[in-house]
Parts: sequence; structure tokens; C-alpha cells
Amino acid sequence: MNNCRIKSVLFDLDGTLVDSAEDLTSALNSLLKIRHIPTLPTSQTRAFAGRGSKGLLKIGLNIDDNHPDFLELSTEFFEHYQIHLIETTQLFSGMPQVLHSLKKKNIPWGIVTNKPQRFTDVLVKHIPLLQQAKCIVSGDTLEKRKPHPDPILYACRLLNQTPADCLYIGDAEVDIVASNAAGTHSLVALYGYIPAEEEPFNWNADGYIQHPLDILEWLRDPEVYTSHSLWR
Repeated sequence: MNNCRIKSVLFDLDGTLVDSAEDLTSALNSLLKIRHIPTLPTSQTRAFAGRGSKGLLKIGLNIDDNHPDFLELSTEFFEHYQIHLIETTQLFSGMPQVLHSLKKKNIPWGIVTNKPQRFTDVLVKHIPLLQQAKCIVSGDTLEKRKPHPDPILYACRLLNQTPADCLYIGDAEVDIVASNAAGTHSLVALYGYIPAEEEPFNWNADGYIQHPLDILEWLRDPEVYTSHSLWR
């Protein structure tokens, strides 16, 4: 792998660029309180935050998308999330330095998320550095979303970059599946929302990082972050 080929960087949003777990948990707890169900601490919900309403409704109410009330409950969850969306959500520590460095090196970056656009737009407006993104592809921008490669391929076209010259960073298996299918380089953000039962080192990513600042190190020397043995 030649790190000099990386000419652009794409990020997942929740669990990669921003830490939104507390606000997502507040939305879930608002839903639970109405039903007189005990609320959950962020420490318990954090690993499921990256799965959106599906993951949070599973841990909060033990229902999945096959449940007859899932759509109604998911809609209600999103209504609560609209209220709590920007209470505590912020960039992960170290991410401002990463974004400033990319700008200094003239490496364009963008966002590819499964988050609905109405929420993505509010977050971008709330966090000034996110407004420097050269492209933003949300979960409902196209007909398909991750793990399908189309959103990443579309972002590459918006940046006028070939996939082989692009790095995609995410904290979920769907991120790496989409990246591999699109032909971009991939990094797993191990600091993100990864449930304990998942095995990110089996996702066939190009590298694994424990902190946002590791992105800059990977760009300088990708081999340092290729072996999962570093994190065992």
C-alpha cells in the first residue's frame, strides 16, 4: 500500500467524526420514560449508538425491525432525537487537529453517513468545522445506503477523485463492507461504537486506529496500523 496515493478522505459521522452517543441515549430514554420503562446509562447504550434507532430500540425495548410496532417506535424515537440532537454532540477529541491538517495538506474530505439528511444538516450547522466538508452524503441522499457502495462512490465523484485514491474511515462493519466494495482504502475507528461481540479485525479493513490522531500517522506510514496485534 502506498500512502502517497491517498488524495482524499471520507468519514462516517456518528462514532467516527462526532460523539453523539449521549444525545442518542437521551432520545431513547425520553421514549422509555413515556412508557414507564427504566432508563439506560450511556455506558450501556454507547456500543449500539452506531446502529441508530434499530440498535437503540433493541437494547431499550428488545424489539427488532420485524416487530409490528418497530416503524411507529422508530418514528417516535426520531422525534425525540430531533429535540436532543445537539445537546452534547461534538467532534471526537483530536478530530479538529485531523481536519485542520487535511486542510493544510490540501487533502479534500467529506462525510458519508447513514444518518438522515435532516439530522446531518443540523449537526453540520452546529459544528463549524464540519462545514468545511467538500461533500456530504446522508443516508437518504441516494436510493441505497451503506453497506451498498453507491454512497461512497457518489462522494468520490463529488470530490472528483478515483476510489483507489480515497480513504474511508468508519466504526461499523457496514462502513468497511461499503468501502471495500467501492474500492477505497479503509480504516476502522476502534474508538467508535463497536459492540463487544463484534470482531472488527475480521472486517478486512486496511488498518485500525485507536484515536483520531492515528489517522495522520496512518497517512504517513500505513503499515504501522495494519496489524491488529497492536491492540490485542
